[in-house]
Amino acid sequence: MIRLIASLSVLLLLTASASAGPAEDYADNCRECHGENRLGGIGPALIPQTLGRMRGPNLITVIRDGREATQMPAFGEALSADRIEALSAFLKQPLESVPQWREDDIEASLVLNEDYRPAETPLWASDPMNITLVVETGDHHVSVLDGDTFETLDRFATPFAVHGGPKFTPDGRYVFIMSRDGWVQKYDLYALEEVGRIRAGLNSRNIAISHDGKWLAVANYLPMSLTILSTDDLSVARVMEIRAKDGTASRVSAVYQAPHRKSFILALKDAPEIWEVATDPDADPVYEGFVHSREKGMVEALPSSEGLFARRRIEIAEPLDDFFFDDDYRNLVGAARDGSRGVVVNLNVGREIAELPLEGMPHLGSGISWDRDGRRVMATPHLKEGKLSIIDTKTWERVATIRTEGPGFFLRSHENTPYFWSDVFFGPNRDAMHVIDKQSLEIVKTLRPVEGATVAHVEFTRDGRYAVVSVWEDDGAVIVYDARTLEEVRRLPMRKPSGKYNVWNKITFSEGTSH
Repeated sequence: MIRLIASLSVLLLLTASASAGPAEDYADNCRECHGENRLGGIGPALIPQTLGRMRGPNLITVIRDGREATQMPAFGEALSADRIEALSAFLKQPLESVPQWREDDIEASLVLNEDYRPAETPLWASDPMNITLVVETGDHHVSVLDGDTFETLDRFATPFAVHGGPKFTPDGRYVFIMSRDGWVQKYDLYALEEVGRIRAGLNSRNIAISHDGKWLAVANYLPMSLTILSTDDLSVARVMEIRAKDGTASRVSAVYQAPHRKSFILALKDAPEIWEVATDPDADPVYEGFVHSREKGMVEALPSSEGLFARRRIEIAEPLDDFFFDDDYRNLVGAARDGSRGVVVNLNVGREIAELPLEGMPHLGSGISWDRDGRRVMATPHLKEGKLSIIDTKTWERVATIRTEGPGFFLRSHENTPYFWSDVFFGPNRDAMHVIDKQSLEIVKTLRPVEGATVAHVEFTRDGRYAVVSVWEDDGAVIVYDARTLEEVRRLPMRKPSGKYNVWNKITFSEGTSH
């Protein structure tokens, strides 16, 4: 009888599971990453406004098979074909109402830390330029490490699902951290206290800080906008709706800081344009219509904008993502959507000047550059092939290809080391970390600190003496290597340490780190 009751119970559970509706399937399988109300979390918003712009495989295929080179898993074994089809249809249904998020909403979300007391000098004795932050996505915290002793000065909670790299003010005192659901947190490294936080968007991609440290730009998917905050008090300085010249609304896939140009550079997801937004109060006027110039130095036209936050459009053949900038920020390289090309755009003249064959989806935003044989070269990993491409940044030709043990995600180096480090983020060899000579382009050593674990993302100390590597697991660690001998020096337990950011390397735009 007991066996019969148990069997019936199992049968009832299986029946209930098999008959779960798409809303229940969403709650059980999708909500953790895509949010309670489908407006996004770690993953993007799953609403018609964003799914309708999805390129590549259709939604059913993505749910069944997962998405290559992303954190989207496959549900083909957990859900039947009928349930996947029903879930796909459920996700394509519009929400009863998509929340608006206007300037008033942003300002109303501001929360200041009442206990915060500013400190004029650091309340600790470490080198303030050699502080390294470790983002621990396992439990949504950041650890503040002394870059000389590797002791933890503080560990503080962040908003849920931090995304993109933190940004430091030019003096290295404050850091800003953004979550995928649009919260921006300001933290005082001198006082080791949170200053406050504000929700700049509902589904956001990344942040960038202006050359003078006064403005913080937030790239949003939802709403389709760029929010610019004052770094002083987190007040809203400007909300720019993103519409292409032909009126098409577009998400902002990323915003970049271009300190040499005193501007922000925007990659638009849904329109063939690049935007440049001035952070210089004396920026030249921008003319978008006809200009009549009868005499030298005389212009008869009305500018569309000028001065601080003046917006310039650069029209291109197709939308580009994932930008790498050369040293003087005159040119950028963006990845074409077909995953097989890089397109070079000269920002001064505002047009495309070269195209690079880069099969296997280059991850240009993780590119780094250095001098080799008297020439400036850059390197980029590829998300779908086990290789690195080395490119001459003067001729824009690929000069070498380095084969690796699998597709990688991050590259890192430092001015004071002869090597650059490349992870193997995807595939069976994700526990490997290649160390490569910057001149010979030979792999000099492959590290495997934890068999079977994902090993990724390297940061260096201020002087380049140590390389700090993540074991990207929930019970992971940060491993400190001597950057010269490549021997392990220390291991610090961490909760899925996804990224590390050294103050000096970031505020000086070290050639070995992405910007």
